[in-house]
Amino acid sequence: MNEREQAVLALIRQNPFMSQQEMADKMNLSRPVLANLVSSLTKQGKIVGRAYILPEENEIICIGGANLDRKFHVKGNVQFGTSNPASSSFSVGGVGRNIAENLGRLNHQVTLLTTAGKDADWQVIHEASESFMNLRYVEQLPDASTGSYTAIMDEQGELALAVANMEVYDLLLPSLLKKHEAMLVNAGCYILDLNCPKQTVAYIQQMAIAREIPLVIVPVSSPKMNRLPDTLQGVTWFICNTDEAETIVGHAIESAADYEKALQQLLQLGAEHVIITAGSKGVFAASTSIKPSHFKAKIIDKIEDVTGAGDAFVSAVIHSWLTGQSFATSIDAGLTNAKNTLASPYTVRPELSVDLLKSEMEE
Repeated sequence: MNEREQAVLALIRQNPFMSQQEMADKMNLSRPVLANLVSSLTKQGKIVGRAYILPEENEIICIGGANLDRKFHVKGNVQFGTSNPASSSFSVGGVGRNIAENLGRLNHQVTLLTTAGKDADWQVIHEASESFMNLRYVEQLPDASTGSYTAIMDEQGELALAVANMEVYDLLLPSLLKKHEAMLVNAGCYILDLNCPKQTVAYIQQMAIAREIPLVIVPVSSPKMNRLPDTLQGVTWFICNTDEAETIVGHAIESAADYEKALQQLLQLGAEHVIITAGSKGVFAASTSIKPSHFKAKIIDKIEDVTGAGDAFVSAVIHSWLTGQSFATSIDAGLTNAKNTLASPYTVRPELSVDLLKSEMEE
């Protein structure tokens, strides 16, 4: 055991009913870091009882992908069918994980539910993520590989080609989630990406309806839209891009009228709030009580990297909404966070904070 693990054990011996937040405060740690220390002690067999565990109420539960992202920036024009000179970098990613980190940096208590391999890639993700989210419920599978995403970017930072190994998420099944049902029923909000199998999406949808817990669904790509449930009943926020919306509604979306029609169709499926992002065109949004509206994209001088901008948008929208802001203010927060993430070389910008986002919105 290391020094911090020994300190946790000492606190538990003093008071087995102490909450994780109380222990974290006493040790001057974030609660996700404390939760990961407890998880390590449990795996070591140093903790066998459950008296110290109290349900964590009103946490945001992010369910979905946690990948290792590898990025190649091509020098000159991208040429297919041949070798391209490029510089490379890697970072942690995954839609669910990126949203969890953004929200963790914005002072929310967040738990990540995902599947991963018992490999070096997961260790990299764990070390980069543990300060911002609770990883105690991540299921590491010995015969699987941690999810990975490889992107090839052109000189302008735009995506030219990407490949993804996401088979591990096919194992993120309801049978796994049911092991953590006591935690799920105390959630304050679910955020689900469509790396999850369709039956898992349906399971969380039914949980959200039965427990009246807000549910946010974020598609990952057009091919994964077939994982959506038959209706969007119980979905508080449905946030997708134009291609993904076209896949659902079955027609091209080009004009403002097309966007309005698509928004209405998605609302009719049962969602309460709907946003369709449209890149440089901004976003189009509506809700059951708010007519379709267009919000212009924020002007940006230079795009450094597009990876993570959509996740930054979703995170700031949900952060603003959860803190009681209006529909329009929530979307403005999303656009602001997306703009500043586009200008950053990082998938989740490390300087993000509540105060910084607020000041950026006031500029």
